[in-house]
Amino acid sequence: MAPRVGKIAGPASIVTDGARRSVVLRWGPQQGLRREARGSEMWFKATASTTGGRFSLMERTLPPGGRMPSAHRHVGNDEAYFVLDGTVEFRIGDEVFDGGPGTFVLVAAGEGHTFGNTSIEPARLLVLHAPALDAYFEELERLWAPPEPPEHAAEAALMARHGMEPA
Repeated sequence: MAPRVGKIAGPASIVTDGARRSVVLRWGPQQGLRREARGSEMWFKATASTTGGRFSLMERTLPPGGRMPSAHRHVGNDEAYFVLDGTVEFRIGDEVFDGGPGTFVLVAAGEGHTFGNTSIEPARLLVLHAPALDAYFEELERLWAPPEPPEHAAEAALMARHGMEPA
């Protein structure tokens, strides 16, 4: 049986050494904190709570022909992508290109961008945000939970609350 949305699935261990806390996590495929929105499945491997807010990392599956987020920029977050499977279309500034397995893309804070799967096969990638942005995806999941997609204004307001602005 698949884990419930928003629940942690898989092995994890927390190691402490007295005054300071260090976290050791081990997640396999489709393990971690699961989120779902816009038809994408996201498995957070690292969150603000496990990295002291320094970064968040997710394994994300994009459905074929899935919806791209509106072009946006992160005011205070760098974002990195590493394509694992399939083909992902990236739109960074005025550049549009496809990335296949092994492609790495780093988008500096303030740079307009979007991405999505425009192919006929699923695509899978790692997405890193620094500092952590997993709280945004928690809210995004709730926003997209009803059967009908949310209004654009509601999604734009959510993005603004988390330091994103239209590009």
